[in-house]
Amino acid sequence: MGSGQVTDWQGKHVTVAGLGVSGVPAAKALRALGAEVTVVNDGDDDRSRAQAAELRELGVTVRLGDGSTLPDGTDLVVTAPGWQPDKPLFTAARAAGVDIWGDVELAWRLRGPDAPPWLCVTGTNGKTTTTQMLASILTAAGLRTAAVGNIGVSLLDAVNGDYDVLAVELSSYQLHWAPSLRAHSAAVLNLAPDHLDWHGSMEAYAADKGRVYEGNRVACVYNVADKATEDLVREADVEEGCRAIGFTLGTPGPSQLGVVEGILVDRAFVENRQQNAQELAEVTDVNPPAPHNIANALAAAALARAYGVPAKAVRDGLRAFTPDAHRIAHVADVDGVSYVDDSKATNTHAAQASLAAYESIVWIAGGLAKGATFDELVAGSAERLRGVVLFGADRALIRDALARHAPQVPVVDLDRTDTGAMLQAVREAQRLAAAGDTVLLAPACASMDMFTNYNQRGDAFAEAVREIG
Repeated sequence: MGSGQVTDWQGKHVTVAGLGVSGVPAAKALRALGAEVTVVNDGDDDRSRAQAAELRELGVTVRLGDGSTLPDGTDLVVTAPGWQPDKPLFTAARAAGVDIWGDVELAWRLRGPDAPPWLCVTGTNGKTTTTQMLASILTAAGLRTAAVGNIGVSLLDAVNGDYDVLAVELSSYQLHWAPSLRAHSAAVLNLAPDHLDWHGSMEAYAADKGRVYEGNRVACVYNVADKATEDLVREADVEEGCRAIGFTLGTPGPSQLGVVEGILVDRAFVENRQQNAQELAEVTDVNPPAPHNIANALAAAALARAYGVPAKAVRDGLRAFTPDAHRIAHVADVDGVSYVDDSKATNTHAAQASLAAYESIVWIAGGLAKGATFDELVAGSAERLRGVVLFGADRALIRDALARHAPQVPVVDLDRTDTGAMLQAVREAQRLAAAGDTVLLAPACASMDMFTNYNQRGDAFAEAVREIG
């Protein structure tokens, strides 16, 4: 259907692949525009049937239990972001010369002439926190904004809303299916192996993340400590005048944001940046002030400053921000031991950042490894570990890495994957910990072998801590 805006949807036959957070809004939006919409979905459960009933009332055709066959006459496929590129439906679409868009691409194509610009955030870890920080800063500046995208709020519900600017979280899946997206400014926070089973290789994963920089107008924000993010900026085709803006936990150079003596400072969006720096906030204004979260705050500040937000709004927005649950959240102190829930640390990169925030740790880890290896994580954290408690389907991978790189650290290996394992894990961690230690749930793995999601896993941890307290 070309690369430009589609103005006439009447009679277009659009197949929406997948229900859920993105599929239902996409089907509704397309139907409202006059398209003939067919939704195909692999699942046929109670939730899918309820969503299907709602869509059928609007004149949408829904086909449950078969997401592989391309409906006859399809002019366009709009896919849920998580559907893998090698699915038979997409193979058939490509063979028929049919375009495949994600919900983000659809939202971008449906923008009206007065649609708000997008400030985009991606990266392996920290996306949601950074996007929410950005929205808090923009709000503190008096701007009408919303945190949308992969954060759980469909862009289709916000793209033409009554906003000045949108804070947009984007996953690698979403970016893969959004070839024409062109942001005002964008940030790649970090790059580490993740979702390689979906993308096929680290190179393909990084390339999809790098799409967020394509066509940026004002700023491409990168992580000075992660050269791969700067490489993506160098490779991007941006509008003339767009600047590369780095963020660092050290002293910033010109065109960077960083930290000087406990102060977040801007040497990018100031006059005479060779000589001057603008104070933005104190490290203590960041909640929690763990190193990786300070990096998140600097990235959010860079995007906000690229949009012209004053320094005071950065400070006020960071002070007003409260992180979501299960992100390096202090649960309780019991007998001088601090218990911290970072269930959101579902990969090794996130767990590494979490482990780096504490000096003496009893680590609770394990779950579904998603193809990850753990040698680098364990070797880099060994000196901080007082003890380790393992559970979950792929715990042996972590146990073997501990044997290689931290043989002196006591390990409790719980041979169980039921949800009750969490209480036993916390009790074992309590036994290993001494006053001044931190018992840290940072699993470095996905949760679905034992729990519905990382939220349920974190809730189980907090409940177990309350029981031992």
